[in-house]
Amino acid sequence: MFEILTTDQMYEADRRTIEGGIPGDVLMQNAGRAVFEEIIRHWSPRSVSVLCGPGNNGGDGFAIAKLLRDEGWSVRLGLMGDAADLKGDAALHAARWEGATELLSPALVVGADLVVDCIFGAGLARAITGDLAELVTTINSSPCSVVAVDVPSGVDGNTGMVLGVAVKADLTVTFCRAKPGHYLLPGRLMCGELAVRDIGITDQTVLDIAPACWRNDPVLWRAGIHWPGLEGHKYHRGHLLAFGGATMTGATRLVARAARRSGVGLLTIVADAQALPIYASDAPGNMTAPMSAFDMLVNDCRHNAFVIGPGFGVGDDTRALVLKLLHLCRATVLDADALTSFAEDPSTLCFAVQGPTVLTPHEGEFARLFPDITGDKLCRARAAAKRCSATVLIKGADTVIAAPDGRAAISAVDVPWLATAGSGDVLAGIIGGLMAQGMDSFDAACMGVWLHARSGADIGPGLIAEDIPEHLPAVLRELWLASRKKA
Repeated sequence: MFEILTTDQMYEADRRTIEGGIPGDVLMQNAGRAVFEEIIRHWSPRSVSVLCGPGNNGGDGFAIAKLLRDEGWSVRLGLMGDAADLKGDAALHAARWEGATELLSPALVVGADLVVDCIFGAGLARAITGDLAELVTTINSSPCSVVAVDVPSGVDGNTGMVLGVAVKADLTVTFCRAKPGHYLLPGRLMCGELAVRDIGITDQTVLDIAPACWRNDPVLWRAGIHWPGLEGHKYHRGHLLAFGGATMTGATRLVARAARRSGVGLLTIVADAQALPIYASDAPGNMTAPMSAFDMLVNDCRHNAFVIGPGFGVGDDTRALVLKLLHLCRATVLDADALTSFAEDPSTLCFAVQGPTVLTPHEGEFARLFPDITGDKLCRARAAAKRCSATVLIKGADTVIAAPDGRAAISAVDVPWLATAGSGDVLAGIIGGLMAQGMDSFDAACMGVWLHARSGADIGPGLIAEDIPEHLPAVLRELWLASRKKA
């Protein structure tokens, strides 16, 4: 269940399932039971208030309330509007509810031990204001536990944006597949624990809709990993050139260590002659070459991948070097200064991309490079990838990777420890190393983000960037053993 569906795609999955013979009220009952099961798994019986909106999300609430009351829980139900105005499946489930129906208000939260938020679903298109905003504020300031159904009310299911205010849940239960808003910030912060439950929509129905976004997971890219064979040698595993700055040498040293730990066969750091002793002394496996040998180096086709940007410096020289590298049509990772150097002329950068290329900006670098591209993170990454014909990776807690053809993946690993100096340099090195080994640029970016996040999660508090490359062998070993079992 790694596909991520937009709200429209989820509506389409519902429609196809109903046309296939499962009535809508059965899907609603299944959704209610899924939430009920998650609630009784997490909490013992207690006082619960179920807050229902006027649509299908409210219909789920009536089903949940009935199941909890039948189980012996103390249940109050509040409805936005009049039950007589409910339509379709929501009206059917409201008619099955035998308890009192109160007017939706903050009073329902007072004294409740658990609140079930069924006010709005993922398709909310307007900001929550007025009395409803007061209700949300009351929920968020109360000591009660909160379960959100589908998405927390106030969160846009497609973008993760908070529309005015939003419920902050301890648990969010959604159905069939997650939506972008479950993983994109700030919506991700409002969801708490996320449970994705089956309600009767088949995997084939999801595949027929042809989703183009996934939660980043090895299932997406493990078939593209180039594990070394017994008959191979180091050149079969690629030779990466990492371009280093003259003064901020630490960044490229991190790139080099990460690339080598990712499995690249050989690595050469190319830098001004005066900096080479620093690079050479960092690790005995690092090869070095002066920038004056650039033409000779790039004319050797065995040097099949490049990483440039970390600690390299911003300016005309960087811009000129990047354009030369892109002209060679080899695997290239552009990070940090290699991106910022084109802030005044991003069209030149995009026009120059010809071979497999990955751009790895953080939000500030993205804004400087693409000031006219706005919207949510997923939308922006896709737009930039299409414009530049490159894989674009916007870094952050909700890292998004997008390919020029519209495919995208969102990182769903919670790793606050990665917010530390040099972490992005390590990521660039991992991706460069994977591309040098022959991996597709989108797959390499996705795998690099996953390795980076998984290592960070394993290391935990106290992490510094230097720790990440040293943990890569353990994570890679797990992937390798898993691939052997599947074989």
